[in-house]
Amino acid sequence: MADSRFFTIAGPFTLAQLAELSGAALADPASGSLRLADVASLENAGAQQISFLDNRKYIAAFQASRAGACIVHPDLADRAPAGMALLLSKDPYRTYAKVAQAFYPRPAFQAGIHASAVIDPTARLGEGCRVEANVVIGAGVEIGARCHIAPNVVIGDGVVIGDDCLIGANSTLQCALIGARVMLYPGVRIGQDGFGFAMGPQGHLKVPQLGRVVIGNDVEVGANTTIDRGAGPDTVIGDGCMIDNLVQIGHNVQLGRGCVVVAQVGISGSTQFGDFVAAGGQAGFAGHLKVGTGARITAQAGVTRDIGAGETVGGTPAVPRIEWLRQAALLSKMVRNKG
Repeated sequence: MADSRFFTIAGPFTLAQLAELSGAALADPASGSLRLADVASLENAGAQQISFLDNRKYIAAFQASRAGACIVHPDLADRAPAGMALLLSKDPYRTYAKVAQAFYPRPAFQAGIHASAVIDPTARLGEGCRVEANVVIGAGVEIGARCHIAPNVVIGDGVVIGDDCLIGANSTLQCALIGARVMLYPGVRIGQDGFGFAMGPQGHLKVPQLGRVVIGNDVEVGANTTIDRGAGPDTVIGDGCMIDNLVQIGHNVQLGRGCVVVAQVGISGSTQFGDFVAAGGQAGFAGHLKVGTGARITAQAGVTRDIGAGETVGGTPAVPRIEWLRQAALLSKMVRNKG
């Protein structure tokens, strides 16, 4: 069970209620009245808790689990222990996410403005916003309804933020247009100068960065991630992108819809991602590249060329995954033979 000092639980819910809100199916309609108080892992769940199985490597844990109910793919339902109620789903992890959100909804907050906040008189805040201690909001800022601005946030002149956003503590925003239902975690930096210089032996001359950062709806940006504003064209983050902690996104970068960018990825200026690209942790991208829709970049890959739609690449420099695995196997064989 989650620590009640930090998380507030809702419920209990019947299994039928959880089936309805998640879109899953009851394996046995008679189990719909089972009341469940919480979510838990297969190993730790008890009779009043629901768990999930999404990976075949945990079938043994599933079979030994004491969970009162479990979310499972229909193909694995016959492996369940006796007495366990089942929710059937072709995507158990996604279904679990919906169930867990029901038990642990986003915390409600009380609207209000802390006395220490400094808000320019020309800024406009929508209904139901909460502005916490030491926040600074500049001239001409527009903030939508029901936004939560955490302590020590600085929002520069002219920034626009949509409805139902969370701006985490100690974040800074400038030269940015941000959509609805966006979550920026603590320490995020949005819209600062891009890294642009005219280089030469006589010294490096700063090039003014005259673009913006445009963030779509339903985007999450992890703690201490930085997204530089464009040099002339905008830096664009498409709807539904999920960006992890400690990511660096350079000026003029464009991410399509639903991209996933894992921790410590660096994307150099003017690189463009299509929709639903996934970049593993610590992958690096040279500038001015095009990465096609649905491409997959493995962790620690070094991408120095364009990547086609649907392609999976790994290694440095990045090559198709099969070729990368063959290279690794050949190198391992060469080392063994040398010994």
